[in-house]
Amino acid sequence: MSNLISISGLSKTYEPEFQALKNVDLDIREGEILALLGPNGAGKTTLISIICGIVNATGGTVTVAGFDNVTDYKKTRELIGLVPQELTTDSFETVTATLNFSRGLFGKPRNPEVVERVLKSLTLWDKRDDMIMTLSGGMKRRVLIAKALSHEPRILFLDEPTAGVDVELRKEMWTVVNELRADGVTVILTTHYIEEAEAIADRVAVINQGEIIVVEEKDELMRKLGKKQLSFELATPLVIVPAALAEYGLDLSNDGWKLTYTYDINAERKGITALMADLVNAGIRYRDMETQQSSLEEIFVSLVKEAS
Repeated sequence: MSNLISISGLSKTYEPEFQALKNVDLDIREGEILALLGPNGAGKTTLISIICGIVNATGGTVTVAGFDNVTDYKKTRELIGLVPQELTTDSFETVTATLNFSRGLFGKPRNPEVVERVLKSLTLWDKRDDMIMTLSGGMKRRVLIAKALSHEPRILFLDEPTAGVDVELRKEMWTVVNELRADGVTVILTTHYIEEAEAIADRVAVINQGEIIVVEEKDELMRKLGKKQLSFELATPLVIVPAALAEYGLDLSNDGWKLTYTYDINAERKGITALMADLVNAGIRYRDMETQQSSLEEIFVSLVKEAS
């Protein structure tokens, strides 16, 4: 899979001497969904704004499909659709007029079929002749996404697209994102709903204090950095963990009815086998057991703490 966006040595300093981005290197592959995660103020929106040509970088370069986003601004910008955090729409325009105008800004001729397809995919077709000022906040958010898609971009940036919208709309939007990816559109999203990134992203990039601290395939990141827990529901409660089991670092909870073993995902299975044998040798019987794996959110929080 080839790189569609290449970022090299990117930095941004605001007055007075606030460094929002610090020598960022990042390649974004064609046709992937990349989740850009980070706490508030980490630099996510600044990075997106520079790639889209809205904010000027202090240093470094960005290329989009081989074009420099400064010297070839027009060529790069027409490849990109951006859904910002803020609800910025012309309140006195109709939904259809807004999309037609947005297409025109990118030099695209009117195309009722494209506009209809976009509106229907976002459940806006019945609102096509309504003035934007009459729409709910969730509907306005849909219009922002429709505007970003109106000129048929190859790249779509979604900056906190589901902030403040209901669960139903969030699900609809992720369905649309998957359909776009199936059509070859590259999607970059920031979100506070980390479970959504876990469900939809191909890769995850974590940014903190203006620096990219990890870029990894989502599944590989969870495999490398995640933890697993093996919990035993005991047949009879324990008061303390027997000394013979001390090496496993077991946690006793639920008034002595539950033993939990935490281990690296990469740990060898023989460690678990040895534990189960030692439980039997210690005279501990259990009625049931279950495994749990750490979520992307837990990994994200851990990475940010380590980098701070």
